[in-house]
Amino acid sequence: QVQLVESGGGLVQAGGSLRLSCAASGRTFSNYAMGWFRQAPGKEREFVAAISWVGVTTKYADSVKGRFTISRDNAKNTVYLQMNSLKPEDTAVYYCAARRGLYYDVKDHAYDYWGQGTQVTVSS
Repeated sequence: QVQLVESGGGLVQAGGSLRLSCAASGRTFSNYAMGWFRQAPGKEREFVAAISWVGVTTKYADSVKGRFTISRDNAKNTVYLQMNSLKPEDTAVYYCAARRGLYYDVKDHAYDYWGQGTQVTVSS
């Protein structure tokens, strides 16, 4: 079992930045690929970014490429999502997720554990 707790969400003006953190506990964190997803009101949950188990390989949704950066610190059992140049359309609840194995996936059903989510609101 892996427990995931997100933090760092909040209200920010368009063009601003936030850094989300996801702290993991339980099983060996480095055995899991990690992903960030988001869900806006009335919309389906969508892929944002993912990172492989040692952080060598990353993947981003086209909508956030060049603005968001995913990273991980396996010594701290934490994955981060640095979000820059935020836009109102980035407003959503952001979830981190853990997937058993070395490599990430962009499909949410491929992930085994989920955090409770953190709200990000970007005002125009």
